[in-house]
Amino acid sequence: MSETKFEDIGLSPELVQAVSDMNYTQATGIQAQAIPLLMQGADVIGRSSTGTGKTAAFGIPAVERIESGLKAPQVLVLSPTRELAMQIAGEIRKFAKYKPGVCVAAIYGGAPMDAQIRALRAANIVIGTPGRVMDHMRRHTLRLDDLRTVVLDEADEMLNMGFLDDIQTILAETPDTRQTVLFSATMPPAILKITDEFLRDPQTVDIRTGQRTIAAVEQFFYRVPQARKMDALNLLLQYHDPKRAVVFCNTKAMVDSLTEYLGEHGFRALGIHGDMKQAGRTQVMQSFRDGKTRILVATDVAARGIDVENIEAVFNFDIPQEFEHYIHRIGRTGRAGRTGMSHTLVCGARQVDTIRQLRRFINADIREAPLPIGDEIVRKKREKFAARVARTLEADEYGKWGEQLDAIAAERGCDMRDIACALAQMIAARDKKLIPVLKIPAPGERPARGGRRVVLRADAGRAQNVTPANFVAAIADASGLPARAIGKIDIFEDSSLIELYENDALTVLEAMRSTRIRGLEVHFALTSEKPRYAARGGFAGGREKPFFRPKPSQRRDRASYNDRNRRRTRDE
Repeated sequence: MSETKFEDIGLSPELVQAVSDMNYTQATGIQAQAIPLLMQGADVIGRSSTGTGKTAAFGIPAVERIESGLKAPQVLVLSPTRELAMQIAGEIRKFAKYKPGVCVAAIYGGAPMDAQIRALRAANIVIGTPGRVMDHMRRHTLRLDDLRTVVLDEADEMLNMGFLDDIQTILAETPDTRQTVLFSATMPPAILKITDEFLRDPQTVDIRTGQRTIAAVEQFFYRVPQARKMDALNLLLQYHDPKRAVVFCNTKAMVDSLTEYLGEHGFRALGIHGDMKQAGRTQVMQSFRDGKTRILVATDVAARGIDVENIEAVFNFDIPQEFEHYIHRIGRTGRAGRTGMSHTLVCGARQVDTIRQLRRFINADIREAPLPIGDEIVRKKREKFAARVARTLEADEYGKWGEQLDAIAAERGCDMRDIACALAQMIAARDKKLIPVLKIPAPGERPARGGRRVVLRADAGRAQNVTPANFVAAIADASGLPARAIGKIDIFEDSSLIELYENDALTVLEAMRSTRIRGLEVHFALTSEKPRYAARGGFAGGREKPFFRPKPSQRRDRASYNDRNRRRTRDE
């Protein structure tokens, strides 16, 4: 495919210079196809993978077509989140660097209305979230009479967040002569309804390939016990040592817990989620962009506006609840011709099945890999230490330490090589303390079983509608143990007994601290009691046995059924 330069698309010299200042060397596929259509005033439906330059695809024509003398909104961009709205506004301001008379305003919830009202008085390009746009329309502080272009960015996500009615109301208030532009990763029925109702003879730009994720991103997953996920992430972060990375969690509570854990273990990490005030979220994002924060821990919604350069890796602490979210997550890295990495932590057989389904959905490989061990991390740290020493020697700024080291050498009767080795050992010892000890079976390796059997007591039983199958599923998912590693299970009225091998019991105790069963917080503890015969797991020679014993009534029914069959046979 031939390269398309921005000067070949028909842009003004001012726009060409602006994109050159942003180090845009050539147009991406979506930009090369969409920009000429938008410059002609056509309605456009754009579909492409995340991270392919959609903002420039609609932002450059928006700036190019602004009538600078008209101080009224001419372009309205709707965005699902405030972070994305801020990001789009920042990009469009860069495109307008050499275009006089272009004024950009970003309007979103969580920010003072007064400041936004003042910004709207001079704005001819407005970027906002649907809710806040509606607020300004009701206040008559945003008038759409002179609107020429409406852009729906991440339209599918806006619908997922419940903005369909707002979008329809906004579009209904815009001039019939407007140009409508829609960008969406997927085309659910609700999106198709919008295109049929509000777009006129739209031109479709679809540059998606069979692979739905960026080829430049290497994707891996790791089998990890639920209780050791934080330590597993610690190992991965230390081994890969990314200069800038994003860690995704499914809940706000986990963002807070994981951010605290990473901070306690020496990582420069900050969290961001929807419960934070806007000022705090802005501060976190600015720290991440400036490089003061190396690791950003985020939920999917909060991360929608993350468009930061040079993100080297994405870590999925939790598997996303929607496969489309996985695409958006890993699209944060591997941008602008760079390579990136994606790492996903997987707990239990069900999540391994989820990874298999995800592979089919994205039509790309997600390779299983073993977690790095302490020796590998130490070796890599030594290599990086040697490189740092080499850079320091090249800088030639270490002379101020000469006198002190000479004094140490004279006092101890040693040479500089001994002192250098001692300093390296001090650093290595400090780093080794920060490496968690985590034994995880390699792919295909079966964990050793056997030893003494012990019993765990759980404070939930028949009264809580808990069954043996509930225990087996919860324990297997949380700890990564196979079902056959769980022995007899006895269910009482308000408690239950679970038999395990001794070397598995501690893993289960740790794993079940943060796991619920049927929505209940169930506590486990070692006990000297013994299960009787209620249900059985996988002991006895390694063969799996049924989890349930038939009820007496069921056994009688089965016996009477067999008797009837025998009588029928005799009669025949």
